[in-house]
Amino acid sequence: MELARDLFGARLATGSVDAILWRTADALYQPYEKLLRRTRASPAVNIDETGWRTQGQKRTLWGVFTGRTAIFRIAADRHEREAKALLGDPFAGIATSDRWWAYNYLETERRQLCWAHLARDFTAHAEGRGEEKQFGEAGLAIASRLFLAWDDYQAGGNRKELARRIAPLKEELRALLEATAPRSARHRGYRTFAKNLLKYWPALWTFASVPGVEPTNNHAERCLRGAVILRKVSLGSQSDDGECIVERLLSASVTCRLQKRSLFAYLSEVLAARTRGTAVPSLV
Repeated sequence: MELARDLFGARLATGSVDAILWRTADALYQPYEKLLRRTRASPAVNIDETGWRTQGQKRTLWGVFTGRTAIFRIAADRHEREAKALLGDPFAGIATSDRWWAYNYLETERRQLCWAHLARDFTAHAEGRGEEKQFGEAGLAIASRLFLAWDDYQAGGNRKELARRIAPLKEELRALLEATAPRSARHRGYRTFAKNLLKYWPALWTFASVPGVEPTNNHAERCLRGAVILRKVSLGSQSDDGECIVERLLSASVTCRLQKRSLFAYLSEVLAARTRGTAVPSLV
């Protein structure tokens, strides 16, 4: 309201701002649904979730992202049912995520676990003592060489060379995990982590063989950053309608950014089309 007054000399009531936001979100219904279908049909996505609040109550903001699309959805919690509702069940693509249990319904071969998260886990163990410290340091060394191989591939390498450099890392990590995973009092502080990685072993290496899949979930975290800032400055939503507005506007905003499109120009076209009764422009 202050921006409209300072730039244009226009005075807007709070109710007017709310009406404008809802009108825009309503006009985005079809683009949002089409964006959701396109994202679910993508061969590879990144998925993540963060906290949200509606009327002060805890909620969860989920996001699914590709290189050109973004879908946000506010749900009750971080449960598996919400991941299924967003991705679709079954999901035919490959999902990159952290190790949160809600994604465990996905087939292991259709997952990529985030190596940035794994590096943080290894760092935590490297700060321990004795054998745990050695375990963490060995894992960090493997992760460091993996990221180096990926960076070289991104800079113009080829998949054959990437596979060659990843192969010995697989052998080293499996040996490290298998030596740690057996039930032992000495290893109780970190054997659960080792056993979990062995359980989802194929999901550690999908990026090495499937085009379009990266070894980290950094893309999702970058796409969620603006939403996290919005939550902090706005304190969340105040109603179900408010959640709907946030979902559709965030989806449009991040998608436009990924496509290097002007959000202002796109929303202007959407509202103009809605007023004329013509087809609303798509986001895909």
